[in-house]
Amino acid sequence: MKIQSLRGMPDLFPEDLERWHIFESKLSEIFHSFGTHEIRTPLLESTELFSRSVGNSSDIVNKELYSFLDRNEDSISLRPEGSASVIRAIIQKKQEQEKHKLWYQGPMFRYERPQKGRFRQFHQVGVEYLGFEEGISEYELISMVLQINKLIGISDYTIKINHLGDANAKESFCESLVSFLKPHINELHEKDQARLESNPLRVLDSKEKSTQAILEGGPKFQDFISDESKSFLQNLVDAYSNHCDIQIDQSLVRGLDYYTGIVFETISQELGAQDAFLGGGRYDNLSNQLGGKDMHAIGFAIGVERIVELLTAEINKPSLKVGFIITGQQIDKKTYKIANDLRSANNSIVLDTLLSEGSLKSQLRRANKNNCSYAIIIGEDELINDQVIWKDLSEGGEQELLSSKEVIDKYSNL
Repeated sequence: MKIQSLRGMPDLFPEDLERWHIFESKLSEIFHSFGTHEIRTPLLESTELFSRSVGNSSDIVNKELYSFLDRNEDSISLRPEGSASVIRAIIQKKQEQEKHKLWYQGPMFRYERPQKGRFRQFHQVGVEYLGFEEGISEYELISMVLQINKLIGISDYTIKINHLGDANAKESFCESLVSFLKPHINELHEKDQARLESNPLRVLDSKEKSTQAILEGGPKFQDFISDESKSFLQNLVDAYSNHCDIQIDQSLVRGLDYYTGIVFETISQELGAQDAFLGGGRYDNLSNQLGGKDMHAIGFAIGVERIVELLTAEINKPSLKVGFIITGQQIDKKTYKIANDLRSANNSIVLDTLLSEGSLKSQLRRANKNNCSYAIIIGEDELINDQVIWKDLSEGGEQELLSSKEVIDKYSNL
């Protein structure tokens, strides 16, 4: 009898990998343009890492982990996702108090039913911003998602976002949801009945029409999160609505227990019923859950098998580098709209949004260290007057005050 590959673990031949190589090349360029650096973690981890991070009640831990005992009778597992391993690595190196912009790629493993673009051994590319509290990093990552979709030629997509509030808001919502659904328990699908007992939030993600009909009259996250969180969610939509189809979806929760705050996913109708190809959110409590110090964190992951089906664009290699410097204490969402407009105007340039604190002098020093040829500087006065400072960073280079439109024109013609 011929030996076959294991179910859901396909071989990738050279003709398959041509599209993968284009995709990987483009992503590497995009991550570099955002100042994000690669990290690599092991395929095998302690099973406890995933039970503590993803949650014992999740389908991943209950049914989908590839776990076994090693010779020391310790339970180890093939990684089912990347964020927990990255956080574990940062804790192990005692770097929770530092800021990190990281990306990873590689195979993941889940024992689920194989279907189109979804396998038991699958590949993910992920991005993790660590040490950045809610605000700047959300805008940065959504801008990155837009650039990924643009550079690989995906035009028919929707970004869905929601806000889960903090841990207390999430807990209060779950209690209200359980109270609402208990009288309807016999009307729920068997799978949703089990979720109600183990992980109530996952009921919101149900694909059963009968369950969704019941949920229409149930509690909404918007009634439990703060006005500040609601405003932040709406500001994200306002900032990017002219660039893509971005929608607030109060049923969006994502499948992993560690999410709090903003969650988001990107879907394309071209992929059929399983239409999501990118998803993520904020998980500020994960480091603490894994025994580390408190650390702000947000990230997303891309399903490679799914997204290469949509790949149509050619490679554009960035060359020139421009530093984007913010000096004001209270920065409006307009700042990030300008950054996104610049990237849209000329995606062959690396726009280095520094995301750093400190004086203008120190940020200019960092821009020079990062080999930027020019700097775009925005402070509170410039923001009020809808202007920016354009500075030539070469020796003896001059600077000029430009309108937002003028700087985009100048940037597009570099």
